[in-house]
Amino acid sequence: MTIETVTVAPAPAGPPDATPATAEDAAAAALAGLADRWLEHGLCTAPADRPAAEAAVREAYVAAGLPAPRHVVWLPSPFAGALAAALLTAAPAGAAGSGPGAPDPAADAPGGTDSGAAPATRTATAIAEVLAALRAQGCNPGEVAPGKAIRGTLRTAPWAAARMAATERLGPAGWAAHWAAGGQRTWNLLVDRVVTPLRTRLADDLVADVRDPLTERARSALFDAVYGLHEAAWLSAFDGDPRLRGLAGVATSAGWWWPYEQVAVLTERPVVAERDNVGRLHRGDGPALAYPDGYGLHVWRGMAIPAEVAQELPRLTVQRIRAEQNAEVRRVMLEHFGYDRYLRDSNARAMHRDECGVLWRIELSDDEPLVMVEVVNSTAEPDGTYRTYWLRVPPDTRTARGGVAWTFGLTEKEYAPLAQT
Repeated sequence: MTIETVTVAPAPAGPPDATPATAEDAAAAALAGLADRWLEHGLCTAPADRPAAEAAVREAYVAAGLPAPRHVVWLPSPFAGALAAALLTAAPAGAAGSGPGAPDPAADAPGGTDSGAAPATRTATAIAEVLAALRAQGCNPGEVAPGKAIRGTLRTAPWAAARMAATERLGPAGWAAHWAAGGQRTWNLLVDRVVTPLRTRLADDLVADVRDPLTERARSALFDAVYGLHEAAWLSAFDGDPRLRGLAGVATSAGWWWPYEQVAVLTERPVVAERDNVGRLHRGDGPALAYPDGYGLHVWRGMAIPAEVAQELPRLTVQRIRAEQNAEVRRVMLEHFGYDRYLRDSNARAMHRDECGVLWRIELSDDEPLVMVEVVNSTAEPDGTYRTYWLRVPPDTRTARGGVAWTFGLTEKEYAPLAQT
């Protein structure tokens, strides 16, 4: 049983110090370098630089033709920030005060702050904590009127103007090349693989425990958010544009934020951002994305999973995996447990053996069968042993040789290796 690979001559490589052949190549290389630096900002887990962020917020307001906000408040996570936005916009000015008998927006939530009882839900606890944080920063809901949400004026309009100017300067083809070199990769890695799963989880979590007007408002407030450090996804293509200097300053110093006419709600950057080798959020022993207040996402190779499932991963058994009804969650469990280990512990059936390896198969309820080829590397390890590999192949595979051929994108008849490695 051996792993067989097709030997392919490598393409000639240039010298290590080769310089770009054209001015276009040099420009693309420079943009790629800028994109890498902006990606570092987008994945930063250092504490927010609050003075720098607040100065950048004021600059962004002024650049948009608006007075600087009267109040700037800080919350520890986007979850807390969305609740803060909901609390501030829910109460009309003058409706609530800080004296005895003043209405408390958190008291309406089940198990709120009344009588010192423990809150019934995580969301109710978070509402009480956010309310206390707002009051401690002199921004009591009901006493402070935040005004209208101004995301469109502050973020969307300058972005559109910068893009139009770049397109006019570079032309349509030039802009496409500029974006491909300086923005497309950061967009894919940040928006597709971080912002989208984070926003989806926030929307789910804001109504998971308590469904009431306040949490519904918090969910709607996600549309008013500017993504702070994650705006690096597109700012990388506009580095140095003066119209975006304020937004860029917040992106390099803070997390998500909510701009209103009179109040800016800023949040901290994450303290954990773990990814796999292709840039997907991924971690098997804790949240892949986590914030100072404990809010976070448990993600396995880009797929968000419930926290309770993540806590089970280190203690999985074959029986627990078989009992899981959700096919996607079961696949996460299988990947963490190990397909080879699952096959061994499940007494899987050997379907076929040949010179390439052994084909194994086991049925899975509500999912396609698990079919794998067991192969042994023909090259010995330094200690003289031979490493075994398990290759998952399509469920209609009938021979071990056919399975190995499929991993090379070949049919069984086309697979004719020149050398074994």
